[in-house]
Amino acid sequence: MDVQAVLDRLKALYPEARAELNFSNPFEVLIATILSAQCTDKRVNIVTETLFVRYPDPASLARLTPEELEPLIKTCGLHRTKARNIIATCKALLERFEGKVPHTRAELMSLPGVGQKTAGVVLLAAFGEDQIPVDTHVFRVANRIGLVNEPTPEKTEAALRQLLPKGERAHAHHLFIWHGRRCCNARKPDCPNCPLKNGLCRWAMAGEGESPGKE
Repeated sequence: MDVQAVLDRLKALYPEARAELNFSNPFEVLIATILSAQCTDKRVNIVTETLFVRYPDPASLARLTPEELEPLIKTCGLHRTKARNIIATCKALLERFEGKVPHTRAELMSLPGVGQKTAGVVLLAAFGEDQIPVDTHVFRVANRIGLVNEPTPEKTEAALRQLLPKGERAHAHHLFIWHGRRCCNARKPDCPNCPLKNGLCRWAMAGEGESPGKE
């Protein structure tokens, strides 16, 4: 598979590909990404537009109880778990990191509710690192088109980190997400209108049979 050709075609299709969560600092990136689990960025942006005005820092959110935070984030789904994790994370930031979002993957993943994908998004969006976080869209697209063939997001991320050229990983993250949302859908990919259909997608070349990507 010609990785650069895949990236070039997606860049031509999505010249504006970027993060679609709204944020203005590392703390907002962290909280918005926690809220985005199994939720659309559009919905998260609606919730955080009000949330971040009322609670702009770890100290203000840490003072809430889960029962106080839950109704404010309920429309994001999994609101009870997310409320507990957000409050616990804010307390951890205050107790262990002087109220600041840490800069390393290990430190980020020590926070409640922060897994490998969330840590990668924070490193990419907040600190400009060349990361390739693997959410459901990146996982599906990368495996379906045949860039990798891995059973888990964690293994997919490791494989993509080796495969993608340095300096291209962060942009590839956004390109794969945009393609997954706009064309390479989980249930019914729009293969006829996909720029990868001719020679750059294993799914298309297999005649749209069973997806090689693990949903």
